[in-house]
Amino acid sequence: MARKRKGLPVHGWLNVDKPVDVTSTQVVGILKRLFNAQKCGHGGTLDPLADGILPIAFGEATKTVQWAMDADKEYVFTVEWGRTTRTLDAEGDVVATSDVRPTQEGIEDALEQFEGDIEQVPPKYSAIKVDGERAYDLARDGEEFEIPSRKVTVYEARLLEMPDADHAVIHVRSGKGFYVRALARDLAATLGCEGHVSQLRRIRVGVMHEGAAVKLADLEDMERDELLKTLAPIEAVLDDVPEVEISADDAAMIRQGRDIMLMPHVVEQWRLEKNPEPDNRLALAMDGDEAVAMGEVRAGRFQPNRVFQMG
Repeated sequence: MARKRKGLPVHGWLNVDKPVDVTSTQVVGILKRLFNAQKCGHGGTLDPLADGILPIAFGEATKTVQWAMDADKEYVFTVEWGRTTRTLDAEGDVVATSDVRPTQEGIEDALEQFEGDIEQVPPKYSAIKVDGERAYDLARDGEEFEIPSRKVTVYEARLLEMPDADHAVIHVRSGKGFYVRALARDLAATLGCEGHVSQLRRIRVGVMHEGAAVKLADLEDMERDELLKTLAPIEAVLDDVPEVEISADDAAMIRQGRDIMLMPHVVEQWRLEKNPEPDNRLALAMDGDEAVAMGEVRAGRFQPNRVFQMG
């Protein structure tokens, strides 16, 4: 006999403005309790010392978490020059110092080198897995290890301001897998100085931006009805997935795990929407305003692979 889940079936996405000194996992625990939700997870870790956008998935929305994790992101962060720390942020012990301070022109010129597709080595204090272990666990245990570089995309990196000679405020728009702390490390090395991230704010994750985010403290003061109104639908993070319109009868068949035949005009509309990626067969089946399933369109049929059971 299946064990009954604790909590209520809550489904959707929440755009949370995470405060500093709270872990992403702690935020999930707080929100799961506030919503009395059966299932809850986040769409991409934000460091405890960072604040800003933390996408939270409830219920069936957890099946779309990968789309939030793969989405473009924007950050505004401050690099403090003169000291490099073990963790590359303000939390770690200082491991190197320097009296060298870069100029505004030097920073702007150096940032241009980090735009486009670049190779980046993730920080040792990160959640990257090395031989099955988290890198930060190995680092805390004093283990010697190397993390291979990976290709990441930086769409924009620009200097916003220099409040003083010791600090530079930088804006970055990046693709998935990018680490701000690694950029600060590599930028300092390029400039021939030491530096670490002293402040970090994530201002956007895909379609979720700070202008529409809800502060965690505000959520803690809301009644349940108010909380539910803050949720965006499951498909909120799937804005780049072409939709196919289906009937209620087709939705019932999909929820039984069966393929359905699509009307020719529906297939044609799907083809038009996926023009930028002609080889991609991905589709989102919609019954009116309700997301039914993710799947693929093949030979005029929709084949589901992630079905949303909203009951």
